[in-house]
Amino acid sequence: MLTERRIRDARPGPGTRFLWDGQVKNLGVRITPRGAKSYVLFYRAAGRKRLATLARVTELSLKAARERAGRELAAIRAGEGDPLERRREATEAPTVAAGLDRFFGEFAPERVRLGRMVPKTVREYGYAAKRYIRPGLGSLKVAMVSRQHVERLVAKLPPTQRNRVLALVSRLFRQFERWDWRSQNTNPARGVERAREEPRDRVLSSSELAALSAALNELNDRVPASVAAIRVAAITGLRIGEVLAIQWKHVDFETGRLTMPTTKTGRRVHDLPAPALAILAEMPRLGPFAFTTNGTVPITYHTAHLNFRAAAKLAGLEDVRLHDLRRTTMTAAARAGIGTHVLRDLLGHKTTAMSDRYIRSVGAPVRDAREKIGAEIAAAMAGGSEPSPLR
Repeated sequence: MLTERRIRDARPGPGTRFLWDGQVKNLGVRITPRGAKSYVLFYRAAGRKRLATLARVTELSLKAARERAGRELAAIRAGEGDPLERRREATEAPTVAAGLDRFFGEFAPERVRLGRMVPKTVREYGYAAKRYIRPGLGSLKVAMVSRQHVERLVAKLPPTQRNRVLALVSRLFRQFERWDWRSQNTNPARGVERAREEPRDRVLSSSELAALSAALNELNDRVPASVAAIRVAAITGLRIGEVLAIQWKHVDFETGRLTMPTTKTGRRVHDLPAPALAILAEMPRLGPFAFTTNGTVPITYHTAHLNFRAAAKLAGLEDVRLHDLRRTTMTAAARAGIGTHVLRDLLGHKTTAMSDRYIRSVGAPVRDAREKIGAEIAAAMAGGSEPSPLR
């Protein structure tokens, strides 16, 4: 019979020796020639004799060792598997870091090849994975990641970044489930609260656009490609990434159309206004891309962003971003009375949700309607005529 005292007083011999328990059959203590003592369990699985180490005696009390041995033996009799095999599977189970390697090494490139993902999205995913997910979850086994792990990961992130990281974590674990790395419908990002994002509504006034244009003129000799790209983005309302990706073979100067093979919403054809065509016509053709400095690759978003900031500072503009040019163009379109479906196509979105938001944000029509209704109600209350139906 094993006792705490007997285990403590046991001395090593010239070879490995065992002390067996009389209370829980097949539970023993293994003592190596160097004096290391561990609880072990002897059992048979698939007709083979096996010896599994449960824990060092310093890590587990005799009572706890007996309880654990009893659970393991009950599991073996119930056909729940070999403890050594379960331990091996747990040790070899993939980590989140391994999942990231496979996602970016195999899955994402294949999606890009099939046209189901664009390289820009892969770069954005890669940045978030490298900065947040790999340091925070990378060492954990995929099957062991819980909602609490994800909540801790995003706890201190600002609202927009929090939501982006949660979306990526959710997508990663959906893919892990498809690879059978994790039980189905156990996504740990499910149920984690998303942050409320305040939509940005900054648009440039006519005077600000004029000041920006003057500043771009001053920068033109130094960074002509960036200046031209910024102007085309402002005139067309295209995303700056879509502008920078323009190749000469995609531009038809006779019809005024731009073909965009890959965008966030798939292939699109965009009608370019005359001012944008004029800018493109004046650009030197150094290579396949319209906005380039070396003729081989287009200028990067980072370069265009830095040059826009320089122009905004030179123009004295505050709290303005490159994407605000797109918002300014679309707000002007909504103010001109363009309907939601046409505005959706101008935006390059799949739904009219964003178009409705631009139309709702236009103040003048709403103010005019409110003024007209208010005046008629006030006249009726003053004893005038009945309010007329609002057209």
